[in-house]
Order: sequence, then structure tokens, then C-alpha cells
Amino acid sequence: MEGYFDYVVPPLEGFWWQENVTGVDCAHKDQFNWISTIRLPDFVRKTDFDWAVREATAKKKQDFSKTEFMSYEEGECVQCMHIGSYDDEPATVEAMHRYMAEQGYALDITAQRLHHEIYLSDARKTAPEKLKTVIRHPVRKV
Repeated sequence: MEGYFDYVVPPLEGFWWQENVTGVDCAHKDQFNWISTIRLPDFVRKTDFDWAVREATAKKKQDFSKTEFMSYEEGECVQCMHIGSYDDEPATVEAMHRYMAEQGYALDITAQRLHHEIYLSDARKTAPEKLKTVIRHPVRKV
């Protein structure tokens, strides 16, 4: 079974929202709330996750109590690969919103359906102009 447990760690993902804002207001990034996630393989169950949290807590002597096992139903979305600085994302988001409107869809960001980013680059090691981020927004047919 050599290689059986050799897994590539999936990329970091982030779900973003702002209180009392419809959609996304990129001009006020200081008001964003967020959840960071890493996708787990389908065979990982809650009991496996709970065991890993206990083991990490004991070995690292750190508090991992805020970690949680969660699932997320994405639903219908529009997404785009953004290449460049995070500060330049609003132009990509505007293009996505124009595209969704042209296709007969409307933005559907709610308390359950959030602005979603998948970070394909390591921001600590990648020049800002070369960062690759998948931006995903929930939509609904109009």
C-alpha cells in the first residue's frame, strides 16, 4: 500500500461576507468576516476529524477548539480565475457580474451562500501580480 496515504493537501479556501451588505462591497474590505477552510477527502468522517483535533491539541499544545467539521452546498455559481493582487479583485468581480447578467442570472449572496475564494497560490511565496485565485459567486436564474 505504498503511496496510499500520500495525499496532496487541497488549497486554502475562504468564504467572505459583510454584515448588513447585499452582495460584496470591495471598497470596505475592513468590514469583511471570513471562514477559512481546507477541503477534506470524502472518506474523512466527523469521528476522524475529532480524533485529529485531539491529537493535534495534545502534540502541539495549542487550542484547536475553533476548528469544525462542516459541509457546504455550493449550488449554482459563476466563477473566474483571477490572476493578480487581491486588491485588483473588484475588476474581476465586476466582469463576473456583467457575465451573469448577460446569461440571465442574478447574484445570490445570502447568509447561507457566500463570496467564495480558492487560493491556488501561496501568498507568502508568490509575487502579488502572479497570485492565482478562483473567485466564485452564487447565482440564481432571473
